[in-house]
Amino acid sequence: MMVHNVKILGFGDNVVDQYEHIKTMYPGGNCVNLCAYAMMFGVEKSAYMGYFGDDENAEYVISILEKLGVEMIKCKQLHGENGWAKVTLVDGDRTFLGCNEGGIRGETPYILDRFDLEYIKQFDLVHSGNYCFTESELSKIKEAHIPISFDFSDDSTDEYYKKIVPMIDYAFCSFDGTDEEAEEHLKMIIGLGAKLAVASRGAEGCILYDGSTFYKQPAAPLEKVVDTMGAGDSLITSFLIGYTDRMKKKAEKTKAIKESLEDAAKFAAGICSLEGAFGYGVHYE
Repeated sequence: MMVHNVKILGFGDNVVDQYEHIKTMYPGGNCVNLCAYAMMFGVEKSAYMGYFGDDENAEYVISILEKLGVEMIKCKQLHGENGWAKVTLVDGDRTFLGCNEGGIRGETPYILDRFDLEYIKQFDLVHSGNYCFTESELSKIKEAHIPISFDFSDDSTDEYYKKIVPMIDYAFCSFDGTDEEAEEHLKMIIGLGAKLAVASRGAEGCILYDGSTFYKQPAAPLEKVVDTMGAGDSLITSFLIGYTDRMKKKAEKTKAIKESLEDAAKFAAGICSLEGAFGYGVHYE
């Protein structure tokens, strides 16, 4: 495995994805998925920063992250329920049935202090998202001059984009409309101050806009779709790592974007052959 010269931090959510139809749960959450995929894709360091509950679900997610070699020294365990989401699969596509809004993590925002920010400064990139309850802290990270990537998913309002985008560098979203609508959406995001904006289009691949050029990346062919859970997160992770690594090596920007998108499409296709976001399922009653 190639190790990219990148240190990446996931700041925000962790959950267990409970697959009701087979009574099997998997570790997940946008930031935990990013940390796991970073280890699989190859990085110098992958770290997770967030709150866990103190129940069996929390112990399970922590144990898997330890097994993968993800650093967690800035995490805390709080008394309460860990985040969970109930899911089922319909023809390989995930369908969410409900969640507990992050559990204790949703009730207790992570407030960054000077020591946290000192820790964060070692990373090339911090990633968060709209299920992470980290919005109030993004300005502190920006002021410390650390690049931020953010996943807006498919359910962020225009007001939310206007509030968050000025604080971040790389914006990601899922978008179902036409290519033209996706391009307009990406123009809006870049207009608010992001350096790069990417719309993930599922089976149609993704579109990236850098303020001057649209880059269209078709999805890589899938040999076998077992589970699409985490496909978007794996695309985000591998693109960010590849792009950051290439830019640190002084690659030409257009070339860095194209090559990183190609690699990301291939990596995401492989993830669709794993159960759950990245495997490690256990049975529950």
